[in-house]
Amino acid sequence: MNQVLQLFIWLPLLGFIISLLSPFRNEKLIARIAIWTSGIQLIGILAFTLFWIFDNFPILTKKHLIIFQSEDVEIFIDYFFDKNTAVFAILGASIVFLVSHFSKYYLHREAGFKRFFNAIQLFFLGYNIAIFSGNFETLFTGWELLGISSFLLITFYRDRYLPVKNGLKVISIYRLSDIFLILAMWMSHHLWHENITFIELNDAKLVADHLYLHQGYAVFISLMIVFAAMIKSAQFPFTSWLPRAMEGPTSSSAIFYGALSVHLGVFLLLRTFPYWESLVTIKIIILSVGVITWLISLLISQVQSSVKTQIAYASASQIGLIFIEIALGFHELALIHFAANAIFRTYQLLVSPSVLGYQIHDMVFNFKPQDKSLKLNFITKTKNSFYILSIKEWNLDNLQQRILWNPFKWLGKRVSFLANKISIIVIFIIYAIGAYCDLYPERIPSQLFELLPFVSASIGLILILGAFAERGDAMWAWSFVILGQLFIALSIALLNENFGNNYIALYLSGTVISALVGYACLQKIQAIDNDIDLNKFHGYSYQQSNTGFLFLICCLGMIGLPFTPTFIGIDILFNHIHKHQEILIILTALSFAFMELALLRIYSRIFLGPSKKNSHAMAYRSA
Repeated sequence: MNQVLQLFIWLPLLGFIISLLSPFRNEKLIARIAIWTSGIQLIGILAFTLFWIFDNFPILTKKHLIIFQSEDVEIFIDYFFDKNTAVFAILGASIVFLVSHFSKYYLHREAGFKRFFNAIQLFFLGYNIAIFSGNFETLFTGWELLGISSFLLITFYRDRYLPVKNGLKVISIYRLSDIFLILAMWMSHHLWHENITFIELNDAKLVADHLYLHQGYAVFISLMIVFAAMIKSAQFPFTSWLPRAMEGPTSSSAIFYGALSVHLGVFLLLRTFPYWESLVTIKIIILSVGVITWLISLLISQVQSSVKTQIAYASASQIGLIFIEIALGFHELALIHFAANAIFRTYQLLVSPSVLGYQIHDMVFNFKPQDKSLKLNFITKTKNSFYILSIKEWNLDNLQQRILWNPFKWLGKRVSFLANKISIIVIFIIYAIGAYCDLYPERIPSQLFELLPFVSASIGLILILGAFAERGDAMWAWSFVILGQLFIALSIALLNENFGNNYIALYLSGTVISALVGYACLQKIQAIDNDIDLNKFHGYSYQQSNTGFLFLICCLGMIGLPFTPTFIGIDILFNHIHKHQEILIILTALSFAFMELALLRIYSRIFLGPSKKNSHAMAYRSA
């Protein structure tokens, strides 16, 4: 049975490739590919689960493919199957099948029909990789694909302002969860001295011995996992991204933010439960987050005027209860609750346009204002205060903006003076000096050499923050990201003698190609009317859709699209940062977080949003 697990990854991958290559105008073929892919997957997983039940519920694992191997690191794809996988796989295939069939008619003659189904197929692939994953690397691969497909579906109405803006908001929060998961992987590599698998986490004695020897580091790993799960499942204080993600088509909102993607944090906690179940502190944190999210989201959902916003907060509230159930060890109840919530929210979202129409009709003909009392006592004032707070969604968006992003934007704007040729020459000279120190360390004083990795990593982060905050020429922002990546690789090479030129070449191989092709795409756009200013949206997807698609691939290639050399190189890069070098890991993690945001912001500003050409109709602000 172990050998069969890989088929549940190959089938969605095949469906995605065929969908990507299918004719643009053939709606029937595109829809049939999605329906048949999810339908065959559903039949297959149901049959497989029945055999698995008759075989007395064995835990299955399969080491499928070694992607990279050296003396000090091994990266491989590993598959895993247990009751959690069975529930998530069956429900996922069922919902994707039903929503694909619904979308065949809902999006008929929509200009982005093929884009929608391609993104759904990419999501289905990432979802199955994540839930069938047998180690953190495999899980992270699916995790990344889910984030990419989320961004594509939120910005589906790419000629409108709010879908693009909210797509960037959501991917920025998603990227934060990616970094927390990377940090958990980084520390687990150093403590286990191997790519730990989930089957090993189910070994109670092995985990107990590890926790006894490294309890502090174990708490750190568990916290990173919990933070990643909180963000992915829209728990407090990150709940506000969920309604913003509803800017995509209703059917994609049903799959992603009502049913499957938003519950991936639940899956992560269930999968890693054997590791943190004995850590009381972690359980208290999960319980507290669940209770706060349940209460606040429930209050917000009761007063929102938008039906999608109501459903989003109601779903987050129920996920808060699922977090509580997991922390208390009621896993079967959590799985039942997950299935019920996913099915119910999918139904609510799919019928929401019709329900909204009925409600408006009823209000027009049957509205009667209620008598209001003017008496104000303490209870009434308290209720009114909570009402106002809930209307404002407890100012969660504003809180995140002030704490998470504004300080880094402020710092990035302070280095805007670097956007000139002289500064770039100076930066290249500094890089050349650093490369010389890496090649001939014996010629450098030891005290100075120990500081060089941190200096190089700081320069890399400053350059990437400069690209993130850049409001001028997109060429400068693109150049800053490239230079930032060079300094990040240099910092690890200076730090660790085992991080040789072959690792640097592997990490930069995908980056260099993507950087050159992306630069050519920007040059092509600039030649049209000599304007690639990042202070506004240009909407070049109208005239240059192929160039936009190629530039998006370049952006994803630079940040480490799964199964690219850069993706492998990032894993190797983090493995070579020692566990006691906290400053360096923080600088590197922040660099990778803001790198993706800077690149996707360039893509969004140049190719998405309302077109600046008067020859195109002005799109609605919101979807």
